[in-house]
Amino acid sequence: MGKRKVLTEKFLKQELVLPSEGQCLGWVKEMVGEDKVIVSCTDGYTRLCRIKGGLRRRVWIKPGDVVLVEPWDFQYEKRGDVVWRYPEAHVEELKRRGYLPSEESEELA
Repeated sequence: MGKRKVLTEKFLKQELVLPSEGQCLGWVKEMVGEDKVIVSCTDGYTRLCRIKGGLRRRVWIKPGDVVLVEPWDFQYEKRGDVVWRYPEAHVEELKRRGYLPSEESEELA
């Protein structure tokens, strides 16, 4: 048996996942623990979000990553679920399409 080939993000060919109705984009600000992160969302709220089970086992999330957040219906302003993490190539495409501001600091100001 040969060695398993390790692929980096730039070699992965994935489709760009765009936010649908009821979802928003955000930057991970802090890792809280127990699969929870604090996310600063583009709709102006800072949410405590949990990383869903399937994503938790497949993708590593760190502060500064851009993620797709699905806010909870009953605690819309405070809580949500992280549905997707975007690789750097997709972040640039989202900025080009106008889903994200050019700089993170513009959103937080």
